[in-house]
Amino acid sequence: MVNKKKRPTLQDIADRVGVTKMTVSRCLRDASQVSEAIREKVEQAVEDLGYIPNRAPDILSNAKSNVIGVLVPSLTNQVFAEVMRGIESVTTPCGYQTMIAHYGYSAELEEKSIASLLSYNVDAIILSENVHTDKARKMLETASIPVVEIMDTFSPRIEQAVGFDNRQAAKEMTNTMLSKGCNSIAYFAARMDERTRLKMAGYRQAMEDAGKEMISLQTEEASSFTLGSKLLSELIEKYPDVDGIFCTNDDLAIGAVFECQRRGISIPDQMAIAGFHGHDISQAMIPALATVITPREKIGQVAAEQLIARLKGEKNWQATIDLGYQIEVGNSL
Repeated sequence: MVNKKKRPTLQDIADRVGVTKMTVSRCLRDASQVSEAIREKVEQAVEDLGYIPNRAPDILSNAKSNVIGVLVPSLTNQVFAEVMRGIESVTTPCGYQTMIAHYGYSAELEEKSIASLLSYNVDAIILSENVHTDKARKMLETASIPVVEIMDTFSPRIEQAVGFDNRQAAKEMTNTMLSKGCNSIAYFAARMDERTRLKMAGYRQAMEDAGKEMISLQTEEASSFTLGSKLLSELIEKYPDVDGIFCTNDDLAIGAVFECQRRGISIPDQMAIAGFHGHDISQAMIPALATVITPREKIGQVAAEQLIARLKGEKNWQATIDLGYQIEVGNSL
């Protein structure tokens, strides 16, 4: 069994600051009840110690909760719905519940969500990002529970990563588009999270290797069919000679396909289009979409299996588990 380290307590903070535990508690509940000097010292001690508030009853503070925390950046993104299905296909039969927190692709909100999950004494945690604030990393270190980061095996990990290489997948799809005769390929990017940046790096590398000009349309907006249509219109106006589009996900790609069809642009003869992730709709539509098929549900399953094995005492776990991807050419290249 995994044994949790003794977490910092209110008394530890009080001892460091030189005040009573009650003063620390009062400060954390309502900072206006203490002086500015004490507030600053308490906040610094909380930061240094990686203090995690405990909302669970004291009697349970050293017990197993049989709960695995899961952080996802979006509750509407089909990718993470499938990841959750994979996770719960393992956790539920094993007697574990999942506690889900949503952070909207914000590192600051992820930090708060991590603090919230840890305050409920979750036994382990699954993170959907590999990029975290320093405070978030400190809290996870202090909690001393198994941590798995999913969806990426390229970036540095905290402990264990389960996923695939976004950068290599994007590079391979770009090369596939070039091999199909595309001469000028643009990249559509949304959200601009770390995985999108990795995909763009793969696209960039392939284009550089081929001696081709890189063209990208980027936005912080959430991906949607409508956004894909909007970006296609913008692309045609700015770069009329482009004959290929690689999108950071299928939503943008499908929106671009719809807009091409509305404008009478032949796919793939006049415009080749590729997406990323391989949602069901991408293969049911006409033309079937070229896309990078990723194992979302399998990633969830393996991440959960790894955590539960570690909670049962498994010591020889694999630090990085790459589940790969598949290039689907479809009928849009």
